[in-house]
Amino acid sequence: MVALEDVAGSLRQKPSDAAHQVPSRASSSYKPLDSFALEKQRSYKQQFGDMYFLRLTKIKPAVDEVAAASWSDTVIAGETAKRVPRVLDVRQGELCWVTGTVYMDMPLKPSILEDVSKDRWISAPISTPKYFSEDGSDQIMLEDESGRIRLVGDMLKTIHVVTGCIIAVMGTENANGELEIIDVKFPDLCPQLERWSLSKPAASNGTKKREAKDEDEDMADAPAKSSGNKKIAIVSGLAFSDSDASHALDLDLLLEYLLGEALSPAAQTDISQISRLIIAGNSISTSDRKLDTAATAADEKKTNKKYGYDASSYNPLPSQLLDSFLAELLPSIPVTLLPGAQDPANASYPQQPIHTAMFPSAREYSKDPSAPASQPGWFDAVTNPWEGEVDGWRVLGTGGQNVDDVFKYVDSDDRLGMMEAMCRWRCCAPTAPDTLWSYPFQDDDPFVMKTCPHLYFVGCQPNFSTKVIQGPDGQEVRLITVPSFTESRELVIVDMETLEVEKVKISAA
Repeated sequence: MVALEDVAGSLRQKPSDAAHQVPSRASSSYKPLDSFALEKQRSYKQQFGDMYFLRLTKIKPAVDEVAAASWSDTVIAGETAKRVPRVLDVRQGELCWVTGTVYMDMPLKPSILEDVSKDRWISAPISTPKYFSEDGSDQIMLEDESGRIRLVGDMLKTIHVVTGCIIAVMGTENANGELEIIDVKFPDLCPQLERWSLSKPAASNGTKKREAKDEDEDMADAPAKSSGNKKIAIVSGLAFSDSDASHALDLDLLLEYLLGEALSPAAQTDISQISRLIIAGNSISTSDRKLDTAATAADEKKTNKKYGYDASSYNPLPSQLLDSFLAELLPSIPVTLLPGAQDPANASYPQQPIHTAMFPSAREYSKDPSAPASQPGWFDAVTNPWEGEVDGWRVLGTGGQNVDDVFKYVDSDDRLGMMEAMCRWRCCAPTAPDTLWSYPFQDDDPFVMKTCPHLYFVGCQPNFSTKVIQGPDGQEVRLITVPSFTESRELVIVDMETLEVEKVKISAA
């Protein structure tokens, strides 16, 4: 782990008389994709059921291919397993396999239909630590356009599934009309494009072969082996606020670290290799958005509210502090900004970019309206999830809501395991639109992974962790959980030649 303690002895001393050359910031090849952009004029009148049919149609062929390769010659007790095209075609006592969409019937899971039936209006998603029940009351269903059947069997205790993922199951229907399964198949990682498939490498960029290593957090604490390579920095949960002086000091130290202002000449050279900063959600704190607790009930009734929103409770200072932070960084390093659950963007997935009107100073570095559509700005406010190509690698990143929602479905704390499962399900937000608020797509489901990313990061997570997963056709994906900076004071540095990862601890203590 790299920390500011390494230069603690040189922070309070006069500048050195030794002359040294100021390093220049490394350039970055950057091509954002509009995979999750919505039309400016969009309607919410359509039903959400079309999303499940689109997802099943797009992923089912891949699942069927995997299942057919594994089960086509399977014989159990003298009976050969056969494929049935629909869930309702399953017959009692016959060994068969079928593909469909998982639906989790969970008593602790919130239901919008129940809220409407009780005439309750909710203004935000209900926050529940876990939907998973330890008493065994949860039921797993498999459905398609024909109907739904309940899945049972000990096999289900060894795997994790959530609402919205597409799977194939093999088994027999029992007397209760349930499908007792003995095996499950997933679509696995989708095809992965070669590096530099969308853009051409710069003259200074090498094409070193990436080593496949399954590293844990302890290995990531070691400094990157290729210190001269270009790097990107990823941070999340900056949570700008006007109420925490110690956090403000840590943010100032982070700014000075990224600018190289508080480091030795040797460290400045290393920092100059950071060619881009990615901010992955929750840049603004919501802790200050509260009504005055000292106000009386009579005063609250007199408050002028429009659509349930009290304008007097809005605090503009956090967004101004974020704007100032970005404006100081942007002359030196380009920034990609993803919104998060607490940021001023739409609450439903996919979140659209934070409007540049929120950044009167930083927006000068945003995209020129007269520039070509393929030319991004130095300051790039993007969607959540976001997909792009950085230094030739296909990158997928989110602000964390997709993993946080999957976390509620399973009896596990392994966030990397959930990210790996989403890659093998070929869906980066399987629980949308069931429990993760989503736009009701009708023509395409953008959450279905069409190509396998090389780097997949998720922000606003409890802890830092990383590993590399492999696919059946040689695919390799680097997974990273980025901790919330307000809790951990950590950011992540990724070497853009080897995709090795290190974390940096920023602390005033």
